[in-house]
Amino acid sequence: MKVSIKDLPNLALEYIERFRKYAVVLFVILVVVVYGFLVLRINSMQSAQPDSVSGNQKVTALATPRIDPKLITQLQQLQDNSVNVKTLFDQARSNPFQE
Repeated sequence: MKVSIKDLPNLALEYIERFRKYAVVLFVILVVVVYGFLVLRINSMQSAQPDSVSGNQKVTALATPRIDPKLITQLQQLQDNSVNVKTLFDQARSNPFQE
């Protein structure tokens, strides 16, 4: 069977017509394969254990935050002197994520 370039569009249309009745089935199979792949990847990632060496390196690489002692004493003085600031500190302690 020899196929020329001029016959390719007709041949493609012939195959499209032949597989058109199976389009829904092929689509469902494709969706099931993708869904199965995702389930397997999620399962493998969920059961994976972290590498302790790299985890320890990341923890030690984090810098510990430091607060200037002068700033601490200044904040404490402000808190003692002002009633508004005192209520702000109390509100921040009770709900630190409120803006």
